[in-house]
Amino acid sequence: MKPHAEFSGRDSATFGWACHAQSVRGAQKSNSILLIEDSLAVANLIMSRLAAVSSATIVHCTNLAEARRAFTAERFAFAITGLNLPDGGGEDILGVLDDADLTAIVFTARHDAQAQARYAQMQLLDYCVKDENNSIGRVVQTAVRVLGNADVKVLVVDDQNSARQSLVDLLTRHNFDVREARSGAEALTILAEEKDVELLITDYNMPDMDGYTLVQHVRQSSAYTQLRIIGVTSSSDRRVSSLFLKAGANDFIYRPLLAEEFQCRIDSNVDTIKLIKRLRYFAERDQLTNLPNRRYFFEVVAEMMREDQAMGVDSAVALLDIDFFKKVNDTYGHEAGDDTLRRVAGCVQEAVEGTPHMAARLGGEEFAFYLRGLTDQSAHDFCEAVRIAIEEMTIELRNGTEISVTTSFGLANVQAREPLDNQLNAADQFLYMAKANGRNQVFSEMSLMA
Repeated sequence: MKPHAEFSGRDSATFGWACHAQSVRGAQKSNSILLIEDSLAVANLIMSRLAAVSSATIVHCTNLAEARRAFTAERFAFAITGLNLPDGGGEDILGVLDDADLTAIVFTARHDAQAQARYAQMQLLDYCVKDENNSIGRVVQTAVRVLGNADVKVLVVDDQNSARQSLVDLLTRHNFDVREARSGAEALTILAEEKDVELLITDYNMPDMDGYTLVQHVRQSSAYTQLRIIGVTSSSDRRVSSLFLKAGANDFIYRPLLAEEFQCRIDSNVDTIKLIKRLRYFAERDQLTNLPNRRYFFEVVAEMMREDQAMGVDSAVALLDIDFFKKVNDTYGHEAGDDTLRRVAGCVQEAVEGTPHMAARLGGEEFAFYLRGLTDQSAHDFCEAVRIAIEEMTIELRNGTEISVTTSFGLANVQAREPLDNQLNAADQFLYMAKANGRNQVFSEMSLMA
């Protein structure tokens, strides 16, 4: 159990204590945290703070014996532990956790510079001293970050097994969903198959395709605009970093890698990934109903239409409009109108959930559907089911009043080589006919024929 302050990636040494990454990669991630703390006041504060910002299950133990029983009976993502327990000190505690393949956030009362440096070398998730400002906040922040890492897929590319494995072990230890490739060509294949890879870490010197060329290939494709890339090299040529960055990498590190620096760079890039995802989510969502908005619907459905027409898949578009919605606003107020829109949106979301279809709120009381693989009768039946579900729904307003609403649908089959605007215009014409013929119905070309 010898700690290593840094690693070259060109030998068999891994960070700190032995990692058992191979045994956990591909396993379902745990959402449970083991908290080992003999101070009830501190433990309660950590648990309350964590409960406020995460859905993690927290198991609290006051001594090492309880902790042994806990991780024997349950699997944990990681541990938060002090280093001074009634039945064990720092070395004992960390040794027990290491034997259980549990990495840890250390939270200790003792401010010891030597100990702090040494524990940092052991590749703990973090080391926090209780008398530091906002130390509990730092513990909670690290815990939430590590739990969130389970949703981030990382691809490590290196032809040298030991170098690749050391990176994979560290990332797995920090709860990332890790993939690995032995060459640039293999990396491109994985990226093509797994579109949700969000962070690429690639070595520079590889036989088939160097890291610089790999980055160029990736950045030439519009499919990977959100992918963050970190370059790594053992070369002493300082110009390599500028090559990578000009090719489109977001960061670059020279070997030998300092473990703490590497982790800070990973965290920084992951923070950027999460921020971009959050901004995109709110940019693509309707604020009131949380459905996709008009802009996102047009962007995604246009691509879906191209794919479907290339594969010969027939589809349909539909517009839904709430009947006499103005009356709801005029009679009960705009809050009632908002409640109605949210309830109708809930039915719309439930209808498309688990299907290849897409729905959005276009604006006002109008919603749109792209019904992938449905046409004529099958598309009509889908819309009719949604219409009936909304008609049978009771909407309870904030003042206790109960109301119900009906909806009208315009449905049109997608026509080849026509833009989405034209497809929706056709559905809008049928929607107008549905309203002219009494509302609360689905109107399509089949209706005209009937």
